[in-house]
Amino acid sequence: MLFLLTRPVADQFLAFNLFRYLTFRSGAACMTALILSLVFGPRLIRWLKSVQGAGQPIRPDGPARHVLEKAGTPTMGGVLILATLFISTLLWADLRNQYVWAVMLLTLGYGVLGFVDDYIKLSKANYKGLSARGKLFVQLGLGLLASWWISSLTHGPLGTGVTIPIFKDVLIPLGMFFPIFGMVVMLGFSNAVNLTDGLDGLAIVPTIIAAGVFVLIAYLVGNRVFADYLQLNFIAGAGELCVFCSALIGAGLGFLWFNAPPAKVFMGDTGALALGGALGAVAVAIKHEIVLGIVGGLFVVELASSLIQVVWYKRTGRRVFLMAPLHHHFEKKGWSEPTIVIRFWIISVILALLGLATLKIR
Repeated sequence: MLFLLTRPVADQFLAFNLFRYLTFRSGAACMTALILSLVFGPRLIRWLKSVQGAGQPIRPDGPARHVLEKAGTPTMGGVLILATLFISTLLWADLRNQYVWAVMLLTLGYGVLGFVDDYIKLSKANYKGLSARGKLFVQLGLGLLASWWISSLTHGPLGTGVTIPIFKDVLIPLGMFFPIFGMVVMLGFSNAVNLTDGLDGLAIVPTIIAAGVFVLIAYLVGNRVFADYLQLNFIAGAGELCVFCSALIGAGLGFLWFNAPPAKVFMGDTGALALGGALGAVAVAIKHEIVLGIVGGLFVVELASSLIQVVWYKRTGRRVFLMAPLHHHFEKKGWSEPTIVIRFWIISVILALLGLATLKIR
């Protein structure tokens, strides 16, 4: 919004000329989201406590200490993340850019779905919300629509192709099946982040790290000079997603201020489903879906551990892990919560560096 408002007078007022620069607007979006989170976070938490009473329902078959330590903590903190993310993006992004709108609407759609799920859990005082089939149906529909929209914005074979890291000239053409592929990416990461969100700070920091990687990648693929130098596929307009990802970093840091152990608020499905969907949508837009699998490898492992547990138990009646997803397995083994969280953060940083390495190795 500010970009469009200041553009006509940028030549007359030197200060407004800064608004032309993507790097400036990205930094401003990050700081705006962070400041808004810190200012309005305490008020939102107090309000959530007043209306939720007992707070988020705790999974009864989970680690026993959760019932004692986490009972009464309010949920739906994802509202804070999404509100500051959208306000900052709307303020600082070029609102003529359809990539921004496609990613924002997918994020909003998943966020609303998560909000309804959280509301049902609270109203019924039960950790089970919407049916898995109902959630999946909505996620599939929103993901398919967003993926088709994004692919229509990217011209030529690249719009319906899948790039392979390291191999500069390899493009797997999916044609009419690409929207389905993109939908799976968004759906998979939405649920992966949701499953990872089980300990204080565990999901939000890897999300911030992944968003930081995508700030750089979006900037590079959206700039023809840098894209040609690094032999990346140039995507006109994709650079504007830097503003969205930067706002996501700021919103995530602001939320982490209140979600750090011991958490004062949980993001709930409102935040987890939306954040995972956002990462998936950005990855599809900048044609780095496989790199997301590397950078967000922690989420992939958490999702895989749950799938393996379910499939193996149904086939054999035995469990592979003491409890799924994986972070609960380590809790059962006696690891403390801070130990699990910090070690998972370290793994996320390592995976982010591996993902960034693919930009140079060609």
